[in-house]
Amino acid sequence: MTLTTQFLTMLSMIGMGSFFGASLDTYNRFLQRRKRKSWIVFLNDILFWILQALFIFYVLFSVNEGELRFYIFIALLCGFAAYQSLLKRAYLRCLEWLIALSISTYKISVNIFQAMVYRPLRFLLLSIISLIVLTGKGMFTLLKTCLSILYWILKVAWKPIQLILSLLWKLLPKKIKKTVEKLYNKMAGFIHRFKNYTISMIKKLKSIRK
Repeated sequence: MTLTTQFLTMLSMIGMGSFFGASLDTYNRFLQRRKRKSWIVFLNDILFWILQALFIFYVLFSVNEGELRFYIFIALLCGFAAYQSLLKRAYLRCLEWLIALSISTYKISVNIFQAMVYRPLRFLLLSIISLIVLTGKGMFTLLKTCLSILYWILKVAWKPIQLILSLLWKLLPKKIKKTVEKLYNKMAGFIHRFKNYTISMIKKLKSIRK
């Protein structure tokens, strides 16, 4: 390993130490250990350490093809210590500012979406539904009124027709009356028998299904 490679390795590991410190503070800020269950914290910690180790090894592999030296661990500790003493406060302030900015941006975006898209669409949809309901009620009321008027017209018109039919019935000969009555009784009996047959068939079908 040349001196240039060793120097680049030292700088890279110092930077990775500082990056690890910032990642750890970011991870703790978003994890909120006190509000999480212990097994969730345990799994997240394992994943965090595995990802950090893989990332550090990737950087080390890119710089010196993954050769491990004792000074690499010292460089990582120096970078972590430099972050803790020099950069931590500024980074945490910047992190909190970014979080507050993201929350404010999200709230503003939600308010704009509600004002520009959701509320107009909701008002339009409710207006269309109200119009359809009112139109349906109006059509139903109109149909009901028309049927009621038609019923009374037919009821009034049926009385003279009924009177004429009763007069014609009285004027008919007795033989014709008897013939009509026989036909009427036969039809009534046929309808009654058909009704009973239909009811019995339905009962049989129901019993077969059970």
